[in-house]
Amino acid sequence: MATIKDIAEKAGVSIATVSRVLNYDASLSVSDDTKKKIFEIAEELSYKKKTTKKTASAKIGIIHWYTEKEELNDLYYMSIRLGIEQRCEQQDIQVVNFYNNIKSMKSEDLQGIIAVGKFSKRQIEELTSIAKHVVFVDSNPDDDRFDSIVIDFEKVTRNILDHLVDKGHTKIGYLGGREMFKDQTEVIEDMREKTFRTYMDAAGLLEEDHLYIGAFSVDDGYKLMKQAIQEKGDHLPTAFFAGNDLLAIGALRALHEEKIPVPERVSIIGIDDLSVSKYVFPALTTVKVYTEVMGETAVDTLLERLNGRKIAKKIFIATKLVIRKSSL
Repeated sequence: MATIKDIAEKAGVSIATVSRVLNYDASLSVSDDTKKKIFEIAEELSYKKKTTKKTASAKIGIIHWYTEKEELNDLYYMSIRLGIEQRCEQQDIQVVNFYNNIKSMKSEDLQGIIAVGKFSKRQIEELTSIAKHVVFVDSNPDDDRFDSIVIDFEKVTRNILDHLVDKGHTKIGYLGGREMFKDQTEVIEDMREKTFRTYMDAAGLLEEDHLYIGAFSVDDGYKLMKQAIQEKGDHLPTAFFAGNDLLAIGALRALHEEKIPVPERVSIIGIDDLSVSKYVFPALTTVKVYTEVMGETAVDTLLERLNGRKIAKKIFIATKLVIRKSSL
């Protein structure tokens, strides 16, 4: 495992700076460029680069539903991008990044597009007018029409809740987020929240006031946990399932400030296993999402299309529960 020292040496900054960036220290004043450099190095060092190289001349575009600033605050999508870029480098493919700006793609001669994130029907039609072949990563707009690389968040949620219930937890809270398409046409249904409600209701454990919903960010994880602590006091749930690692990291900070011991009093489990998750205190129990593999698979899938495959594929990437110190 890469250490904070390894990251600091490669980034050319101090160990203290790396530690504070990886722990989302709100009081730290560093540039976005420095943060981006640290986060990218942390992601790159978290998995081994493959050296096999094949030649496949093509030019593809990556359309991100996030802006560059938003990506900096959500390393899930950054890691997917790095996986795509590294696979393109191995395959001698020219790649052009576009951040939340589909119109700018029209000036490029693209053989295919990898769409990272969630896109509305209107945006999808715009993408298909630019390139014949579009592969979606982290969304699945149409099984019969498009290739997609996705995670089974229903299965992930059930596995997390099975684990918590097996550990004796009956008072389980949920920290989640709501998202909309960037063109503001529709609220996106979240399978983590939906499955949490279904599972807990079937088990006779659902308490609506144990669900706290904001945005999928460190700041909202902090605010939502502060709200839960204030509202519940001594009746705070014994465990919280956070919809992603960023929410969990913010929640850990709030619990630490309130001197609520983790995991002795409250267990926290996230999703993603971002590179920073092993560096927070206590180290975060989370579900490993192989984001780099998602990116690599998207490139391979697009190449199959460019080589003549006609039938759409929906590919689920496996996940793994990683037990660390934030849960019993």
